Amino acid sequence: MEIRVGQVVVNYVEHGAGRPVLVLHGAGVDHREAEACFEQVFDGVVGLRRIYPDLPGMGRTSAPETLRSADDVLDTLLKFADEVTGGTAHLLIGHSAGGYYAQAMAARRPAQVAGLALVCPLLPGLREVPKHRVVAGSGEIGDDVFRSYFVIQTPEMLDRYERYVVPAAALVDQAALERIGERWSLTPDHAPAYAGPTLIVAGRLDSTVGYSAATDLVDHYPHATLAVVDDAGHALPHEQPELLRALVTEWLARVERAV
Repeated sequence: MEIRVGQVVVNYVEHGAGRPVLVLHGAGVDHREAEACFEQVFDGVVGLRRIYPDLPGMGRTSAPETLRSADDVLDTLLKFADEVTGGTAHLLIGHSAGGYYAQAMAARRPAQVAGLALVCPLLPGLREVPKHRVVAGSGEIGDDVFRSYFVIQTPEMLDRYERYVVPAAALVDQAALERIGERWSLTPDHAPAYAGPTLIVAGRLDSTVGYSAATDLVDHYPHATLAVVDDAGHALPHEQPELLRALVTEWLARVERAV
């Protein structure tokens, strides 16, 4: 499916019906990774319309020259959310760079976000990022990207990587990401902290963004659950699906109570 937002044609897929759930993937991939992970998490859950867009410059979403900063991408995502949700209150989930944008979207439109979930979020001020360490598998299968991304390096994880991560690499507009990356810091927003039900999940072995910066968020969000998961890296949604499902289920229950 496609929808035009200003000068950007956003590609997305959706599943189910009910309250909208907008799921944002990380950098260098497309909607297929988020879809593969979170459709497993939402399996059997009714009443949710899951929406997975390709972020600008990735997948089949364009990134025209007018997009020159993270602020421009954020503006596009806010308009996309308005279009696909009809302005109704929706759930918002972000993995990695998607978490960076999701956090900003909730800050700017708190009344339209019924719940916020950040999984291995990219954040300003990253610190104490651990060295990559393999906890399962020989460490000798897959390509260099797989071996540096997953800490659980089993044939099952390699299959997921090859099915849901690798195909996106050929579609990345590297020039656009580099252009946007030159101004990747979002303009600070001094609005009050998002006060809705929040979930923060980090991998203790995440060698991409670490987990320390994510732990600071528990004091920023007044209704946040924080989980730092051992034996999980930046690919946590692949590596720990059952635990992520349990955490998301608890978050959904809090969202329902807050309505």
